[in-house]
Amino acid sequence: MGTYHKLIIGDATSMKEIEDESVHLMITSPPYFNAPFDYKGLFKSYEAYLEMIQKVAEETYRVLKKGRVAVINIDDMLIDGEKFTIVADVTKIFQSAGFKYRDRIIWKKPDGYLRISRRSGVLLQNPYPMYFYPDNLLESILIFQKGKFNYSSVPKDLKEESKIDKKEFLENKWYSTLWEMVNVLPNSSLEKDIAAFPEELPYRIIKLFSYIGETVLDPFAGSGTTMKVARKLGRNSIGIEINKSLLSVIKKKLGFEGQLSLGEHGDRLEIIIREEEKVEYFC
Repeated sequence: MGTYHKLIIGDATSMKEIEDESVHLMITSPPYFNAPFDYKGLFKSYEAYLEMIQKVAEETYRVLKKGRVAVINIDDMLIDGEKFTIVADVTKIFQSAGFKYRDRIIWKKPDGYLRISRRSGVLLQNPYPMYFYPDNLLESILIFQKGKFNYSSVPKDLKEESKIDKKEFLENKWYSTLWEMVNVLPNSSLEKDIAAFPEELPYRIIKLFSYIGETVLDPFAGSGTTMKVARKLGRNSIGIEINKSLLSVIKKKLGFEGQLSLGEHGDRLEIIIREEEKVEYFC
């Protein structure tokens, strides 16, 4: 039996196509707040950004099964010299939506990824106290849980089928709160103008928090990385993406390019396009 994938072109603040408690795992990376490299000036204000996150958190809580996990890759943002406490604010938002704060993992990018910038280089020009501004090689992976998970609810044969490779777990130090992963290269053809996370991130999360045949949700699907990895790992997926122009990119990444709906091994893709929506938080 193949996997099933649903792509919704629309605003993630509404997940009306998804039934209550029908999703087993949510993993996503929301747009950075008004970042010049992502969606500059997308939101009218920081408050509007947090309101959007609040609605997504509430909808995620509704569609997620009891005991299951929501994972957010996000970080604080420096915009025009002002630092926004996004990690703390998003944590409070998901807690207010009903989630329990379970864990925080730090994603460390390769040391060679970052060079001394204009910001951190201020101290080289002025080597005195109070001129220090560090560059960031880290992002946060926040893990929230909806109540308690009933471990006995999973059939023994499904547990065995979804068993985690202990060698992989140990060698790649999944047990740590510091994950060293290579970020997506900026010249990647399918990630142009998209601040995408690497496939390794959803790969680990999907392996650690879902079973084969279950459904993974990404409310900010982007180029479809989460959906691609879910399919590869034998999970179903639902992706929501507001940018209609990414439709062909997502189909190509998922392996459905040039196909109406049916892929190899009986995998299916359904596409829903909401034509009527107007997104208020756009400038």
